[in-house]
Formats: sequence, C-alpha cells, structure tokens
Amino acid sequence: MKKSKPAMKSSETEVMVSICCVTYNHEKYIAQAIEGYLMQQTSFKFEILIGEDCSTDNTRKIVEEYVLKHPGKIKLITSESNVGVHKNAVRLNKEVKGKYLTQCDGDDYWTDPLKLQKQVDFLEQNQEYIMCCHYSKRIKENNEIYYMNLNPKPIIYSFEDILFDNDFETVLNTILFRNTPEIREIYSTDWFFKFNAPDRFLKLYLTFTSGKKIYVLPEIMCCYRKHPGGIWSMLKAKSLKQKTLDDLYLIIEIFKYSRVQKIKLLLYYLKKYFLFEVRDHSLQNAFSTIRTIL
Repeated sequence: MKKSKPAMKSSETEVMVSICCVTYNHEKYIAQAIEGYLMQQTSFKFEILIGEDCSTDNTRKIVEEYVLKHPGKIKLITSESNVGVHKNAVRLNKEVKGKYLTQCDGDDYWTDPLKLQKQVDFLEQNQEYIMCCHYSKRIKENNEIYYMNLNPKPIIYSFEDILFDNDFETVLNTILFRNTPEIREIYSTDWFFKFNAPDRFLKLYLTFTSGKKIYVLPEIMCCYRKHPGGIWSMLKAKSLKQKTLDDLYLIIEIFKYSRVQKIKLLLYYLKKYFLFEVRDHSLQNAFSTIRTIL
C-alpha cells in the first residue's frame, strides 16, 4: 500500500467528488449535514446533490435556503410527490459527475473538514482498493454517544467480510468509492429496488465486481445518528430480522460463490436465521433456503 499524497488539483470544470444526500423529514438535522459538506477543504472541485423526497416538514425549505446562499454549489433534486428511498437514490445517481462518489444522509453529518481530501488522496494512490471508509462516532437523538472506538486502527475489508457482517466501520456516511461503470449499471437493475439495505448491497456489489477491497482510515471523521425517525430505528426486532433475511435471499441468488464460500454461507445462515425462519415461516422454508445456498 502506497503512502497517500495530496491529490493533484483538478481543472475548474472537472468534478472530482459527487456528494449524494438522500433526505426526508430531516428538518432537525439537514442544516448540520449540509454544513459538513460545505466545510470540506479540498484541492479539487466537488458537487453537492441533495435528493429531497417531498418531506412533510421544513426540510425542503431549509435546503432551498442553502441553495440560494451557495449558488452553483448545491443542486436540489426533488418532486411534488414522494418517490421513496430507492428511486431517490437513482435520480441522484443520474446527476453525478464525479470521479468518486460519497454518501451522507440528511440526518448524519461529517466532522472533519479534510475528510474528502484524505479519502481521495488514499484512493488516488492505491488503485487496489475500490472504496475508502473511516471510523465514526455513533450518537443518539440527544447527541449522547453510544459508540466510539477510542483506538482506531487501519482495517481492510473484503467481499466475505461484508457478506458475513464483519464490516462494522463502514456505515454509509463514511464511504467514498470509485464511480465505475458497474455503479452506473446497478441502479437500473430490478433487484436493487428489492433490497431493504441498499448500502450493504452497494459494498457487496463493488467488492465482488471489482475484486478489490475496502480500506478504513484510522480516524473518526463523522457522526452517525440513531433516532426514532430513522428507517431502521423504527423497526421492531422481528421486522428487522425479516428484512435482513429478505436481503439475504437476494444475496444468495445474485452472487456466485465458491464451494468454500457456500459452506461458510450455510453456517452463517444456520447460526443467524435458521431458527427464526423455522419459527416464523416453516421448516420447509428453511430447508428450501439451505438447498438454494448449496
């Protein structure tokens, strides 16, 4: 792995990074998210794309105020009706111009003004990685910290790490990845709209199709917020389990696995989902899943 050097300055017209923000009913948080984008200090040009999904609160009004204050810097993408998180992400992706893409939802925020510069520098110097992440501070609605690694160290994650949930330090607002042809194709697939956790699928798809890995910088550069209005925070344990199982069905079908990986996937399923599927569905369903894996 090469030591990171500052990325060369891009031309005035070339966009190096596209920041994609999906937001809905985030009036309490969206300003803090946008300030985190605007404070970035870079040697290159970046764009801010905000997909506002017809919020019922003042989220759109707040975003529009920022658009007026920063002409040419922020692009608001919205509609007069709610399209849902998946279609919101798709319409954002159609607008991106950057060599790299990064994501941060409207209820999270960045804390390091050099975050983008550090991540771009790393990927520019290390072509063997498809994505660069970093550590995060996890907070509740009242800003109480419920997780923060006080001794961050570099981590390298592979496709298998993501597959088996060993990628804890890759929450959505930490990622920056290469804008590859595969990324542009992913949003046109039917199964993308079936995933409950499209960010997990994104990491799986990128590492699988590229054969490259994810590098985690040993720095805390953002806050990931857990609050009652969050998509996952509102779910009860049983509903959450079912959604992750539904995603596993798709993951089993979409990707190709070696014999060893199939055995690992079977053990993963047996440990995490077998009893749940037997209890909440049927033994027949569970055996059908096992046959699909093998």
